[in-house]
Amino acid sequence: MILDPLQYVLGALSGSLVGLTLGLFGGGGSILAVPLMVYLVGVPNAHMAIGTSAFAVAANAGSNLVSHARLGNVKWRCAALYSVAGIVGAFLGSTLGKAIDGQKLLFLFALLMIVVGILMFRGRGREGDPGAECNRQNAPKVLGFGGVTGAFSGFFGIGGGFLIVPGLVASTGMPILNAIGSSLVAVAAFGLTTAFNYAFSGLVDWPLAFIFVAGGIAGGMLGAFLAKFLAGKKGALNTAFAGLIFVVAIYMLYKSAAAFV
Repeated sequence: MILDPLQYVLGALSGSLVGLTLGLFGGGGSILAVPLMVYLVGVPNAHMAIGTSAFAVAANAGSNLVSHARLGNVKWRCAALYSVAGIVGAFLGSTLGKAIDGQKLLFLFALLMIVVGILMFRGRGREGDPGAECNRQNAPKVLGFGGVTGAFSGFFGIGGGFLIVPGLVASTGMPILNAIGSSLVAVAAFGLTTAFNYAFSGLVDWPLAFIFVAGGIAGGMLGAFLAKFLAGKKGALNTAFAGLIFVVAIYMLYKSAAAFV
């Protein structure tokens, strides 16, 4: 696929927005990436946009992970357990997702976002246990959540951070800031699994992906520091996270529904 120079510039700008979102919320980047690639950059094939964004979001998540790790926000054992289980789910989900119409995937995804947004908003005041860790008692629960969210991530072609964050909170009781930092490990793992599955079918535009990644690095660094600031205000980060999900879900429902008319 050949794009014109303006489309690559728009790709870099889109990447910066995705990087900011990933750094700030630990998720939501891939929620924005696919609509931006389809409606702003102008990628004509929905599955190409999904495959390309999966790689770009994974790479940006890896970059943002460095910032969160330096701030001490990552619980590595939990992140590793969650990611290992999710990689298997992401491979199976992405294999199935390639066979489904792209617009239908976006529509179903938007409905799922609304449900998750409601759950996050209801739990916005929970502070969590800073000492929460993964052990033999909660490992099965962590692995279960990881496998399920990995499958959703692969099926919808997303990094899955907006699912991983509440999954980590529910399975371990950790604070949302730790869940955000730890989720980036899984976002990167799930995204790479999905991207390479799509790449096997020729559904990744590599030049656009790398430009998207370059634009996301600066935005991600800013987002990580904003996340730490917002975490000091009770419920503010959870509320902002839920608000982002609702806004993008409504937009995607509108666009996806229009495609069926």
